[in-house]
Amino acid sequence: MGLLVEGKWVDQWYDTESTGGKFVRKDSSFRDWITRDGKIDDKDRLAYPAEKGRYHLYVSLACPWAARTLMVRKLKGLEDIVGLSIVSPLMYDKGWSFGDYPGATEDKVHGFKYLHELYTHAKADYTGRVTVPVLYDTVEEKIVNNESSEIIRIFNHAFDDLGAKEGDFYPEELRGEIDKINDFVYDRINNGVYKAGFATKQEVYEEEAKNVFAALDKIEEILSKNKYLVGDRFTEADIRLFTTLVRFDAVYFSHFKCNLRPLTSYENIWRYTRLIYNMEGLSETVDLDHIKTHYYKSHDMINPNQIVPLGPEIDFSLWEIKIIKNNPRFLCLGFFKFIFYFESLEIICATSALVRFSFGENLLFDLPLKISLLAKNWISS
Repeated sequence: MGLLVEGKWVDQWYDTESTGGKFVRKDSSFRDWITRDGKIDDKDRLAYPAEKGRYHLYVSLACPWAARTLMVRKLKGLEDIVGLSIVSPLMYDKGWSFGDYPGATEDKVHGFKYLHELYTHAKADYTGRVTVPVLYDTVEEKIVNNESSEIIRIFNHAFDDLGAKEGDFYPEELRGEIDKINDFVYDRINNGVYKAGFATKQEVYEEEAKNVFAALDKIEEILSKNKYLVGDRFTEADIRLFTTLVRFDAVYFSHFKCNLRPLTSYENIWRYTRLIYNMEGLSETVDLDHIKTHYYKSHDMINPNQIVPLGPEIDFSLWEIKIIKNNPRFLCLGFFKFIFYFESLEIICATSALVRFSFGENLLFDLPLKISLLAKNWISS
């Protein structure tokens, strides 16, 4: 892991000595925008026009920040509009590299071996960390933006006239609530796990780890009342939180020592995590092999022997059945066999784990089960 200094690559870890053992994340450097017409009312930014095939997204499947952009690219159906290159999860002395690992790709634009070459191609004297995601303009050969929170907002609307799917994950009427929860989640959870994991003093680590779990306790309370972070509407706030949650037990619990409790111990957070994971197409953005390989092999100052643990075994499957009729009747005929009398049945997700029965908004009961796919087909027929 390193950085560029005036265009020259330097293999250097984060400086925590000058910050009293604390990890301090630097702001992203490229902050321009893409709009439908290439115009923007912001004197501090340039705007580029939305065009099919012009822009290219560089990501790591391991990185939670890059994963946000993959999720919105998938949700908005931008696969044929914005190109994609995937770096290897193995980040060694030259930083992010392309190819040489299952699921990684070559640099599909320039054929560079290392991501830092793209940065210096766009800005020869660049100084700073070489990070993903990167949204790149293949026409002007410039980096448009490398801040994930802004790229997802670009994807939210910029390509709507070019065949993007419907969907607004930053609705105007909820922006105040979204911004507030985003700030909290970023500081205490998204970046909080890094502040704990990259701390180099015991007292700093303990404080940051406790902050992570205090924040998770608050999220658990919110989700005991709401389906999503800002009510019943799935928004960018949920996307930003999910990419940390889905990595929590696999890497942050052990590798970053955020181990007071596993995520699966939080009933509402764990249900919420599985619900999002099982949304159409989103599981394709989660690659636990890339995630575990990157963290355990690339951070040799934390894990010097670079051993990747076998576990944990994580079941993200979710079976949740919601009966949406005023007066359905339910009859149990044995341990796994159920007969439903109703006029309408909505199956939210299927495999195994939890069956939830409810009348409208009023929950009747949750019943943990293991039900085969055959039984699922029988129930829904």
